[in-house]
Amino acid sequence: MDVKTDFLVIGSGVAGLSFALKAAEAGDVAIVTKKNLTESNTSFAQGGIASVFDKVDSFELHIEDTLAAGDGLCHRDVAELVVRNGPEQIRQLMALGVHFNLGENSDLDLGREGGHSQNRIVHAHDMTGREVERVLSEQVLRHPRIRIFENHAAIDLITCSIRMKRGMITTTHEDYCCGAYMLDRESRVVKTFCSKITLLATGGAGKVYLYTSNPDIATGDGIAMGYRAGAKVANLEFVQFHPTCLYHPEAKNFLISEAVRGEGGILIDAAGRPFMEKYDPKKDLACRDVVARAIDTELKKSGSDCVFLDISHKDPEVVKKRFPNIYEKCVSFGIDMTREPIPVVPAAHYMCGGVVTDICGKTDIHGLYAVGETACTGLHGANRLASNSLIEALVYADKAAKQAIEEMSLPSFKPIPEPPTWDEVGTTDSDELIMVSHNWDEIRRLMWNYVGIVRSDKRLARAQRRIEIIQKEIREYYWNFKVSADLIELRNIAMLAELIITCAMHRKESRGLHYTIEYPNRDDSRWLKDTVIRRPFVG
Repeated sequence: MDVKTDFLVIGSGVAGLSFALKAAEAGDVAIVTKKNLTESNTSFAQGGIASVFDKVDSFELHIEDTLAAGDGLCHRDVAELVVRNGPEQIRQLMALGVHFNLGENSDLDLGREGGHSQNRIVHAHDMTGREVERVLSEQVLRHPRIRIFENHAAIDLITCSIRMKRGMITTTHEDYCCGAYMLDRESRVVKTFCSKITLLATGGAGKVYLYTSNPDIATGDGIAMGYRAGAKVANLEFVQFHPTCLYHPEAKNFLISEAVRGEGGILIDAAGRPFMEKYDPKKDLACRDVVARAIDTELKKSGSDCVFLDISHKDPEVVKKRFPNIYEKCVSFGIDMTREPIPVVPAAHYMCGGVVTDICGKTDIHGLYAVGETACTGLHGANRLASNSLIEALVYADKAAKQAIEEMSLPSFKPIPEPPTWDEVGTTDSDELIMVSHNWDEIRRLMWNYVGIVRSDKRLARAQRRIEIIQKEIREYYWNFKVSADLIELRNIAMLAELIITCAMHRKESRGLHYTIEYPNRDDSRWLKDTVIRRPFVG
């Protein structure tokens, strides 16, 4: 084997780095990341981290806001765990050196975003994720027990069957994750990483869609690998479309934070008319699914390419100070948000489903954990409350690290099986790269057109037929040619597309982020449950 370690962390966002720092107290850690260490969804998180610090706020209010946003599918025990443990995780970040904005009396400056009943958004201007990632990366880089492998793309998990004794009656076999195969993107050599504990922390899957706020690395790798290995996945029909991404031909996936609306920004149409009051009593502070559908409806009615977010009525200096990154980016495209409205459109943003875990981040495969956007913990239900993602990642990274350390210390913990080395006998270098680029583009377009903000049975059926054909082509290509970074990502977005379509076709109602024309209403009598898939059937 090429690398042997106690803990293998796949992904380098806030969830993976937090886990690594805590797991390193008990063993050696290897962090594998597709590009460089700080290239993650975390770095693109602008708004902040939701946590209770204000005296007029309470854990109960935050829990209720979370449950309301999740539209009936949140697991209350998970919401209570995350909310009640949130402030301590914020304090730990501050102790490490994260600089959050402070207000009067040196208290945290708390913002508000859609769906929140109180000010509870802890932030570092409009670059919160980047600040957290900066500090965690610095800590990881100087830790003596952590090794970092940049430019390595995970191909698949390695699972072995372990014979388990059940008393004196019988024996059975259970799957055990003992590492993963990784492609070194620079040398193009496939390496075997062997580990006692493996953590999936690869982030989300925004690149499954044509328009997304996510960076290019967000191709659903962890969810696809977990599913192929036999882990349960759930609630993949609930894809959150952020209502406001900058609409400009040269602006690639740049998010206009929800915090802009939280600070008084108003959505208007091309004629300058506010429209959110037609869709929700909370107007511009409605939850993201409501706002995204409202914008989608307005665009379909008007035929316009975008709507506009207007905060020009606020003090220009206050706007610049609160949103320095957004202000500078808009100016670079010739838009002065202190004087004119920002053109915006919805874009795929956050995956509320993922690999199913228990309350400690464990999957149903021994030795395999999942945290962050890769995981389905039960916190988000049918729709994520704004800025609950980073606090979930921090709390679950902490819980998973503690549980993994405890699991490794048990007398019954199994030694690492010797995994087989990568076998590419019979494969050749590809001479048809057009297959990769063409299918990549087709998947993203069909997902946007047929499995987007508003769905229908006909659209989903079309998408299913096309993805079946594409999947067959990819499987043939995968087994005949040597793997490449592009092929790995194509294989994963195709897998995610198929799973999203399957989940969406299964749920015959509209709830949270899943809105379908034939079933416009929520139906608690039949669908007040998670959509759980385990290869090869729906449960």
